[in-house]
Amino acid sequence: MARASRREDGCRRGPGHARPGRLTCRWPAAGGIVAGVAADALLGDPRRGHPVAMFGRAAQALQDGVYADSRLRGLMYAVGCVLPVTGSAALAEQLFRRRPLARLALTAATTWAVTGAASLAAEAERIRAALAAGDLAAARAALPSLCGRDPGGLDEAEIARAVIESVAENTSDAAVAPALWGAVAGLPGLAAYRAVNTLDSMVGYRSRRYARFGWASARLDDVANWGPARLTGLLAVACAPAAGGSPGQAWRAMRACGRCHPSPNAGRCEAAFAGALGVRLGGANAYDGVTEHRPWLGDGRAPGAADIARAVRLSRAVTAAATGIAALLSMITEQKAGSSTTFFPRSWKGGSRLAESGRAAATAGEATAGEATAGAATAGAATAGAATAGEATAGAAPAGEATAGEERR
Repeated sequence: MARASRREDGCRRGPGHARPGRLTCRWPAAGGIVAGVAADALLGDPRRGHPVAMFGRAAQALQDGVYADSRLRGLMYAVGCVLPVTGSAALAEQLFRRRPLARLALTAATTWAVTGAASLAAEAERIRAALAAGDLAAARAALPSLCGRDPGGLDEAEIARAVIESVAENTSDAAVAPALWGAVAGLPGLAAYRAVNTLDSMVGYRSRRYARFGWASARLDDVANWGPARLTGLLAVACAPAAGGSPGQAWRAMRACGRCHPSPNAGRCEAAFAGALGVRLGGANAYDGVTEHRPWLGDGRAPGAADIARAVRLSRAVTAAATGIAALLSMITEQKAGSSTTFFPRSWKGGSRLAESGRAAATAGEATAGEATAGAATAGAATAGAATAGEATAGAAPAGEATAGEERR
């Protein structure tokens, strides 16, 4: 049989899932995740018509109509927001399942839309530049773009701490988690994760208004980020040299302090960043006039403006490493899915057309032998006919097996 010619970019031409001569891609989901993260790094967020912003406006409109100080109403709200997005993404993935290039493009566009690593770095850099210029007023004015704490009265060290904590946590939320969910669950995973995380940023607070209504959204976000947050912490340990830090110090900080944070996920990221940067995070934070006292993370010095730039470098290194891991996971998932749905069923159903023609020839030979046996004058002629049929049958079966083997390869 003709073999498909392979290309260096992971695509191929020839027989297979597509018609001969049509260019296909072997790993569309993995390629789409890498392309989407690269697009975010190079282009940043779309300036107009951002899908996440559109979802946020729709979720806010729904909240205005269904809000009540009730956990049940909040659960219904979360389900009503997440299910339509997830269902639409699942339908799109199903429609393009047999069109790998279109699926790659759709995965890349979706990954670009739900990844926020570039905007995170840009906002952090804007605050760093204001601090470096001694403009505390500008730094305080820009801080709400990264976190929800009250910026009034914060000095340089407190603003730098707030920025680094936000960079650490959002490296998981905006970069690592989307890539991982895209790897394990495809387009529905990308869309569902971003919907859940967006709802958490809108209503997942312990304020008087959202303590009950936002409970379901906050818990969904905790579950969705459990694995990505711990991977972010481990990658921050491994990538500590990118920020001039020590992996050993980052590991010790994450082990000692990660579980002390009130969030089940953010503490791992922030503690690992604190150890990698050699600074101390945590302390008192004010939200809507209410002060929360967080445990200390790390045992280093107080952070400064220069440490923000180091945190951004570490975040980029973690994002690149997580993207590689997600692409590898996606390739493994696609390979398993292709083996179970493409190759094995064909062999179970009898192999290739050539094998089927061989079996047909053998059957015809057996029928001819039967006729010869019935109408022949001597037993020798019947015996010779049966032997000929046996040779046809023996030859057809290996031919069918060999062809099925080529199909599997």
